[in-house]
Amino acid sequence: MKFLTVSALVAAVALSACTNPSRFGNDDPLAGSGNPTGGQPLNGVVPGSASDPTSTAYFNQTVGDRVLFEVDQSNLTPVGRATLDGQASWLLTNSDYQAVIEGHADEQGTREYNLALGARRANAAREYLIGQGIPAARLRVVSYGKERPIEICSNEACYAKNRRAVTVLAGGGIS
Repeated sequence: MKFLTVSALVAAVALSACTNPSRFGNDDPLAGSGNPTGGQPLNGVVPGSASDPTSTAYFNQTVGDRVLFEVDQSNLTPVGRATLDGQASWLLTNSDYQAVIEGHADEQGTREYNLALGARRANAAREYLIGQGIPAARLRVVSYGKERPIEICSNEACYAKNRRAVTVLAGGGIS
């Protein structure tokens, strides 16, 4: 019985040490996170967050990871070119990333037609990025046609969201 009591006491002390985050005199939640600034956010920016200009979250949310297309078109719109300009700038600054550009189409048309249209859209985005100085070896394309819609309904509002090219990042550091 004495052994059981001592074991329970030792376990309770050990567990209480694990629940106190400042037990080592450092109240910083980022301490030991691998942050090169010694646990302090760099300029108030948490690494990997949407406010970190080197993160994939920043790329997706601030720069924009997709461009939209008109019906049956693979020509870039002025808005699409502006988004790709931002992507090119980000990719030039963050050269340790590669990208896969996914081409998509709405549900109208045959599977084969939409796979070809998705490929043309992805290639249009890729060629534009190459024209902005991104090395071709860092960019791949894939077409999903109408197989991966982000909206499922049979009206123009849904179709418009599904006619897209999405830049998906790979590689890099914290994401």
